[in-house]
Amino acid sequence: MKNFAFTMAEILLSLTIIGVVAAITLPSLTGNINERTWNTQRKALYARMSQAISLMPALNGYGTTSEGTDSSDPVDTAAETFVTGGLSKVLKINNICDNEHLEDCGVPTSITNMVGTRINTPAKLSDLNQLNVNVVNGNVQGGSYVQFDTKAAAFETANGETILAYYNPSCRGSLNTTTTTQFQPMMCANFVYDLNGSKGPNTVGKDIGFMSVFYPSDPKLVAPYPYQRDLPEKHNYTTANSACTKEDPEYRAPSVEEMASIFTNRVLVSDNVHIDPSGTIYTTTTLVASPQGKKIWYFCTDVGYANTWKSLTGQFAVRCVKR
Repeated sequence: MKNFAFTMAEILLSLTIIGVVAAITLPSLTGNINERTWNTQRKALYARMSQAISLMPALNGYGTTSEGTDSSDPVDTAAETFVTGGLSKVLKINNICDNEHLEDCGVPTSITNMVGTRINTPAKLSDLNQLNVNVVNGNVQGGSYVQFDTKAAAFETANGETILAYYNPSCRGSLNTTTTTQFQPMMCANFVYDLNGSKGPNTVGKDIGFMSVFYPSDPKLVAPYPYQRDLPEKHNYTTANSACTKEDPEYRAPSVEEMASIFTNRVLVSDNVHIDPSGTIYTTTTLVASPQGKKIWYFCTDVGYANTWKSLTGQFAVRCVKR
């Protein structure tokens, strides 16, 4: 009776095939696991931040702009005062770092934005988007308002996230029936978070994301997770949502505050001066009851304002978001 066995060559060939298949599939499998983990952590962080913000009194008034000699001189302590004097009272924070020691809170010196460009970590509000400060537009509410630049502070949460905080101590306003409104004065605080601290990949859309808080007395925290590009075709209010879900079932058209948050964090999303330089008006899903009837807020990225003077059926750019 003959005994059959694999030859050494057959065993080596089998191991080689297994190794090749593993090398091909393992990175994809690991990436999917990481993405699910980051998505779970992102939602948990948003829930904790939402609860903390809701427990705070009015969000303006922490710190002052008097440290700056003019509107182009970044204020040193406003964001740090906001974190130490306000946020730390309602959120478990392990460590707070001023602008000169951001790395002590695990902040990397550079990160990769959504389009794959390596950028220096934004250290002040204007680094996120130059249009966040010193914007004058006489045709909109708050047109005479000049936003002082403020330096970022950083903190580490009890759950291990590293968060950069940017702050506007003079934030004001609320969304109403005004036909055109500037959003820079309405942004009270902005956060750029890293879910795993100093560990990699330090990439926006993976372990790094952003949140923005608008309106001081009735605050609204949004944490848009933008799609990597605008939709290839323009849409109106009634078709924008379905177009986003067709592109990806998890995505929806943004609210006006979510679009304003993307604008605020422009450098994290795009290399361009505007979110979309070929079409600067974006449709949102935020409706308003005006004296002329129900209208939709559209967001304009040329100077960062929203308006309702466009038709509900108008065709405009769409940047989908995941919530």
